[in-house]
Amino acid sequence: MLLPMEQELSQVEGLEIAGFMEPADEVGGDYYDVLQHNGRVKIGIGDVTGHGLESGVLMIMAQTAIRTLLTNNEVDPVNFLNVVNQTLFDNVTRMNSEKNMTLALLDYQDNILRLSGQHEEVIIVRADGGVEQIDTMNLGFPIALEPDIADFVSSTDIELHSGDVVVLYTDGITEAFDIDRKQYGLERLIEVVCECREESAEAIKEAAIADLRRHIGKQKVYDDITIVVIKQK
Repeated sequence: MLLPMEQELSQVEGLEIAGFMEPADEVGGDYYDVLQHNGRVKIGIGDVTGHGLESGVLMIMAQTAIRTLLTNNEVDPVNFLNVVNQTLFDNVTRMNSEKNMTLALLDYQDNILRLSGQHEEVIIVRADGGVEQIDTMNLGFPIALEPDIADFVSSTDIELHSGDVVVLYTDGITEAFDIDRKQYGLERLIEVVCECREESAEAIKEAAIADLRRHIGKQKVYDDITIVVIKQK
């Protein structure tokens, strides 16, 4: 219910954005969002440990905290993530829960994506086919594990040119098993994106999900599956 609508995604100037999320249970613990406020664009992706109702509740808390901070014009990435973390840490403590989440946030303006927070590697496929992978391990800390993560948060800028593609995803994709317990893997996802890089963000997303489904086959899906494809116009 909280996922961004196609109409919202189409209103982001300069970018094509396509997203997909399929929960393993009725309620998912994956998070992705695209928000705009006062000319600012904030894109987020996260993954709460486990899945189901408790994970879904934590995901909704994160979405609400992020939207609130954006609406209140918080622009500093360190303070932004630290406040989200403090909010969720206090609630998780009250819930007596051991849940936490990885969370990466991207601010877009004038062909620049500013990335902060710890999550899966970010894939960049350039228009000429070049591939870059950004490790986010040193850009943040898991959310809701510690009361203060300010010292762990930093950011890096990604400059985009026309035709460049950025892919965000959760480990429900890369760690998906086939019937023989073989994982889908990051390299296969990159290969699909490279092959389809000249197509629209929507077509790239559809190709990636179709290839993942071919890999999974009849195997039960054990984790939420989320992907966000961003393409510079």
